[in-house]
Amino acid sequence: MTVLIDCCQKEKIRMMIKLFSDTKIKELLDLLHTSSNIAIVTHVNPDGDAIGSVTALNGFLKEKGVRSTIIVPNHFPDFLKWMNGCENILVYFNQKDRCERALKNSDLLFCCDFNKLSRLDALGEFIETLNMKKVLIDHHIGVEEKDFDLVFSITPISSTCEIICNIIRQITGKKHVPPQIAESLYTGIMTDTGAFTHSCSSGLFRIVADLMDCGISREKIHSAVYNSFSVNRMRLMGYCIEKMEVLPEYRTACIALTREEMDRFNFEPGDTEGFVNIPLSIKDTVLSVFFMESKEGYIKLSLRSVGEFSVDSMARKYFNGGGHKNASGGKSFVSLDETVSFFKSILPEIMQN
Repeated sequence: MTVLIDCCQKEKIRMMIKLFSDTKIKELLDLLHTSSNIAIVTHVNPDGDAIGSVTALNGFLKEKGVRSTIIVPNHFPDFLKWMNGCENILVYFNQKDRCERALKNSDLLFCCDFNKLSRLDALGEFIETLNMKKVLIDHHIGVEEKDFDLVFSITPISSTCEIICNIIRQITGKKHVPPQIAESLYTGIMTDTGAFTHSCSSGLFRIVADLMDCGISREKIHSAVYNSFSVNRMRLMGYCIEKMEVLPEYRTACIALTREEMDRFNFEPGDTEGFVNIPLSIKDTVLSVFFMESKEGYIKLSLRSVGEFSVDSMARKYFNGGGHKNASGGKSFVSLDETVSFFKSILPEIMQN
């Protein structure tokens, strides 16, 4: 009788967590079984979900005896480098030859947390020249399916880490994973939901509970990500709040940061993480935009909204970007002043719709 109950419970677990068809999971397993070298990539300016997803996937493949190499387009924040596997991540920006050799030697590529190869900039251009199978795992709107051979994408899901967690559970039939993998998955989910303030379903909290049961320390992870900033970063935050521009007639606030201003505060990658969310704390504000001059010469935009206002459609139409309904990114190829002026000029039309 006990054995029968255990079998029933395992089947219930499988039924609860099945996001993808058995056929699609079999396709993935077939690719894994026929691949000897695997590479894993994520988007430019990797965030918590990006690094969490690639390190979790790398850890899972390692558990299965599969060799893989993680490659990121450029540097990522120090407050994410504690995750298992980060010490071996290759950075295309300053390890181009080594990254390209690894990619040429790979016969399978996992693409995590982006919807099209152009999100990788120069790294994506190189990947397009290669003949390899590509598997996408992502949760952003507007997937370029022609770029990939197999796609695992569900846009309402909180994060790419949540999707990877479900894939692992479907493959193994188990709710629990090794603690180091659970840490990466939890980090990606935590950061992409704004510390569990948005995109949270009841199913997500069940997954989070299961990850905590894997032996991770929620307090340790939260402290590593949110309580390890430099003094320069804190002063930069104060400076951004001081120069924030509030446009109450449009229920909008924005912050613009030049390279000179970033240099003044000894800017490091990740120092502005989360700054775009600060203006949304202002009463009745529904739209926040953060403008920043990049080293590559374009203006990087981060857009956030609350309620039904879609920054994804705004980013797509005006700023060469996209993402999610309430959280998106974009680029502008004119000066910072021109970009901000253009943004203000379209606000009357945008806020009427």
